Amino acid sequence: MQVNQVYELMNTITQEILGESVIVQEDLSNVVELGEAFENAGGLDNFVRSLNDHIGRVIFVNRVYGGRAPSVLMDGWEFGSVLEKLRANLPAATENESWELSDGMSYDPNVFYKPSISVKFWNSKVTFEIPISLTERQVKSAFSNATQLNAFLSMIETAIQNAMTVKLDALIMRTINAGIGETLADAFPNADYGDSSTTRAVNLLYLYNTTYNAGGSPLAAADALSSADFLRFASYQLMLYSDRLEVISKLFNIEGTDKFTPKSRQKVVMLSEFKRAADVYLQSDTFHNELTRFPAADSVTYWQGSGTGYAFADTSSINIKTPAGDTVEASGILGVIFDRDALGVANLDRRVTTNYNAKAEFWNQWHKMDAGYFLDESENMVVFYVADAT
Repeated sequence: MQVNQVYELMNTITQEILGESVIVQEDLSNVVELGEAFENAGGLDNFVRSLNDHIGRVIFVNRVYGGRAPSVLMDGWEFGSVLEKLRANLPAATENESWELSDGMSYDPNVFYKPSISVKFWNSKVTFEIPISLTERQVKSAFSNATQLNAFLSMIETAIQNAMTVKLDALIMRTINAGIGETLADAFPNADYGDSSTTRAVNLLYLYNTTYNAGGSPLAAADALSSADFLRFASYQLMLYSDRLEVISKLFNIEGTDKFTPKSRQKVVMLSEFKRAADVYLQSDTFHNELTRFPAADSVTYWQGSGTGYAFADTSSINIKTPAGDTVEASGILGVIFDRDALGVANLDRRVTTNYNAKAEFWNQWHKMDAGYFLDESENMVVFYVADAT
């Protein structure tokens, strides 16, 4: 074991703590150990210099990751394949002849009025597996007792489950991103996101500048999240759209079907930077903060990825090819409100298959997952974003 003398450093630290010295640069290289690979670690005692150091305590990093993607899991089924959604269209009104009776006229009550039904099918799924090999006998020599061995195997199992969670989160976010991409592509076929705003793709910055800075100096997208005035306006718009979605309309879905989404069925997902900016710049200095509070929402730290440094240009961006084949590269996406039935993960099936190799004495496990990820453009979805005019 390496032992370092730190008395000089401790004397310096004491002087800094007591106010006898200004803050100086401290060399912590001999105090804090970063750790190294086991095969590179020194392991001799400090007495006869020939005895191997023993492991005194083993820490197993066994932390379960709960995931951060919004929950859009649907129910599952054991048999069958197709997901079917039925919708009854609103019937049209006809003339009420009760108030137009004429002598000698016949009023036929036996006319058949066929109901108008829309049917959609989804019949695809994605799948992957994570293989792992486990041994027991061969690794016993590395541990002191059965408890440590079980903790070691449990740690490996947790790592696999965490990997499955990360991958499931990623697929869920891709489903949400597909909905965002389809909405933007339908609203702006020419990708001119900054020049206007629509009922389904809401450019909050455009609306704010049009309302409050017409003819003046417009607020830039880079400064929007630090502007309390903009955040108040954004909160107003989100609550307004949440109310509007409760009223039956054809304006809030791509296919133009007559739909309404009560608040209990609204799924709200916001970029964390947007949600936290409201907490810091808006809620902290507002007396009646319940009047400006954003709708209850799941938050995501990014839509597609963090980039190399969590820059807003990266976290707020998507760069995808949509299921319809459109390429969408957009930044400044702040949040989305969609119907609970607009997208989801259906028939999630996670399972483990095992095979024991008696000759070599090890187990092979295959952790498998398959599910259907669906997007329904006849359901309501509204995307909120900021983009400067081009």
